[in-house]
Amino acid sequence: MKIGIHSRTFEEDKLVFFKSIINEIVNRGFELSLSKDLSKFLRQKLDEIPKHHVFNSSQELQPSDLIFSVGGDGTLLETVLYVKEKNIPIIGVNTGRLGFLATISNDKIKEAMDSIFIGNYTIDSRTLLKLETNEDVFAGNNVGLNEFTILKRDTSSMIIVHTYIDGEYLNSYWADGLIVATPTGSTGYSLSVGGPVVVPQSNNFIISPVSPHNLNVRPLIVSDDCTISFEIEGRSKNFLISLDSRSRKVNESIKMAVRKSDFKANLLKLKGDNFLNTLRKKLHWGLDLRNRN
Repeated sequence: MKIGIHSRTFEEDKLVFFKSIINEIVNRGFELSLSKDLSKFLRQKLDEIPKHHVFNSSQELQPSDLIFSVGGDGTLLETVLYVKEKNIPIIGVNTGRLGFLATISNDKIKEAMDSIFIGNYTIDSRTLLKLETNEDVFAGNNVGLNEFTILKRDTSSMIIVHTYIDGEYLNSYWADGLIVATPTGSTGYSLSVGGPVVVPQSNNFIISPVSPHNLNVRPLIVSDDCTISFEIEGRSKNFLISLDSRSRKVNESIKMAVRKSDFKANLLKLKGDNFLNTLRKKLHWGLDLRNRN
């Protein structure tokens, strides 16, 4: 079995935690791969680390049975870009804060690894969206697990986003921007602008305006079998587009459309780890907080 690990730079008090993960993998006789920055950091901080393969791109990531994403949801979004169409299951270990995607706490890692290595888990396949443009904006990394966003730049006036579904005109959004989210991304940026929470296997996209000028404009749910395309205009000739946490400046001449990707992200889930439990825990549903100190 081949196991990969990706993480951003972390506090030194997490070193013991990383050593425990690596030791668990090596002691079971499995091959180890580490992302480049993680490998460099561990080499600087530890006297010795086991032999391992180093990857710094999707092309360099060897076919593996599993990859650990250690950090928060942002780290897991990066891990998705390493995996892409390789169909490697991703397990998110949460050392951050909220964690809708990275749901396993670091104090449960030994228990989690025991379950993983005896096959006591399920695979939760999540839809990715794909951005298509007339020029390569994201250097080939044109998929996102959470959302695609169009935004005005800095303090410029609002923009107008002419939006089409399968070539049919939908609406012109006078707003600070527009979000197209997957069901996974419904608990992210889309939620913060009033979009609905959507269960992961709903097979749809959520179109949500950011600070719309017309207050009767509301988020819209559409099938993920459609293609959503855009034309942008505004006083400023430049604006921002983003896929998950990656942003780029583009001008109004760019042609853009989003659709469902041909491959999915496979998230590894342990027993009792499901979307509804995560919602209740992270959003404090069902709790009366009014009289708490």
